[in-house]
Amino acid sequence: MRVGTFVLAGRFPGQSDREALDRAVRTVVTAEEAGLAEAWLAEHHFVPYGTCPSAATLAAHLLGRTRRIGLGTAVSVLSTVHPVALGEQASLLHLVSDGRFTLGVGRGGPWVDLEVFGTGLPAFERGFPESLDVLLRWLRGGEVGAEGERHRFRPVAVVPDPTAPTGPDRSTGGPPVVVACTSPGTVRLAAERGLPMLLGMHSGDEEKAAMVRLWGETARAAGHDAGTVARAGHVSVGVAQIGDSHTEAVETLRRALPGMLRQGLAAHRTVDGRKRPMRDPLAYTELLCELHPVGTPRLCADRIAATAEATGITRFALLAEGSGDPELTEETLWRLGTEVMPLLPDTAPVSGPAAPAPPMSRVSRVAPWPPEGRPATVPAAAAPRPPGFPEAEAGEPVGRD
Repeated sequence: MRVGTFVLAGRFPGQSDREALDRAVRTVVTAEEAGLAEAWLAEHHFVPYGTCPSAATLAAHLLGRTRRIGLGTAVSVLSTVHPVALGEQASLLHLVSDGRFTLGVGRGGPWVDLEVFGTGLPAFERGFPESLDVLLRWLRGGEVGAEGERHRFRPVAVVPDPTAPTGPDRSTGGPPVVVACTSPGTVRLAAERGLPMLLGMHSGDEEKAAMVRLWGETARAAGHDAGTVARAGHVSVGVAQIGDSHTEAVETLRRALPGMLRQGLAAHRTVDGRKRPMRDPLAYTELLCELHPVGTPRLCADRIAATAEATGITRFALLAEGSGDPELTEETLWRLGTEVMPLLPDTAPVSGPAAPAPPMSRVSRVAPWPPEGRPATVPAAAAPRPPGFPEAEAGEPVGRD
C-alpha cells in the first residue's frame, strides 16, 4: 500500500497566493519527512481554488527540494497545452529526478482557460484522445510526427530521450502516466491504453469500485494481459484530517474548508458563458468527511483499509490542507506517517520511484467499516453530481463522455 498526499494549494479566505503556495511546498517537504510515498500536485488557472497554474513547474521545484518522495501531477490539463510540450517537460523531469516523476493528465473542464490559451471548446469536447496518443508516442522516444485533426507536424526527434535507464531498477519505460477519470468514456480510454486511473475525492468506494471493474473489463478486451491489469496502480484521491477524536477532526474541516470551497468554486467561468451549478460548500465538506479518513489514527487506518478492500486500490493521495493552517496540515501529515501507516498492511516506505501497487490478496481488513455507532459511508454515486462540478478535484475532467 502506498499512502501519499494530494496538494491543492488552495487559497483560503484571508490568505494570499504566496501563503497558499508556501503551504503547498511545506506540505510536500513534510510529507517526505513523515515517510509518505508520493505527493500529487493540482493545476488550475485564474481561480483561488488552486493557486498553482503549472503542476509540472511546481513538481520541478519540489523534486529539487526532496530526495526520495515520488512527485506527480494531478493533473496536467491536456486541453490547454500541446502534448509535445508537456511530453518534453515530463521526459526532462523523469530523467533529472532518476524516475521519481509521474505524469497525471486530464481533459480539464469547459472553462475560460480554453479561450485564454487559444485551444477552444473543441479541444475539451473531442480533442483529448488525440492529444493523449501524441503524448504517449512522444514518451516512447524515437521520432514522432502527427497527422491528426488538432495536431499536424513533420517527424521530429524526441530529445531528451525518456527511455534512458532510470531508477533503482534501471527501467527504460519512460515516465509513468495516469489519467484522471470521472466518466465511463474516460475510463475506457485509459483502459484501452493500459493507463492507470486517478479517481477523485468526490467519489465513494462504490463508484470507484465500479470504475475499477470497468477499467479491468475494457483493458482485457483491448488485449492487455492479466499482469498489466493486476499491476495497474490506480490512485484514489481523498481528504485526510487527523485529530484526537472524530469530532475534533470534522470540526476542523467544517471551520475552514467551506470558505475555501465557496470562493474557489464561485470563481470558475465557463468558456461559452453557460451557467453551471456548483456544489454546496458545507454539504460537500460533510460528504468528504463521510467518505474519507477523517478522525483518529485508528479510524483513518480503518477507512483507508476499507477503501482498499472495496475497490482494489492501494495507492492513496490524501489532501491534508483542508484546515488551511500550515501547522495543522503538517501535524496531519506526521500523524499519517507515524500513527496511521504503521496500522496498514504492507505499507510501502519512501524509497524512490513508485512501485506497482500490490495485489489485493495482500491487503487484509483492518477493522469493519463503518465503526460501531457511525453511519455507513455515503457513496458518491447516491448523490447527484452537478454538471458544473469543476475539474479541480484531482484535476479531473468535467465531461460525461
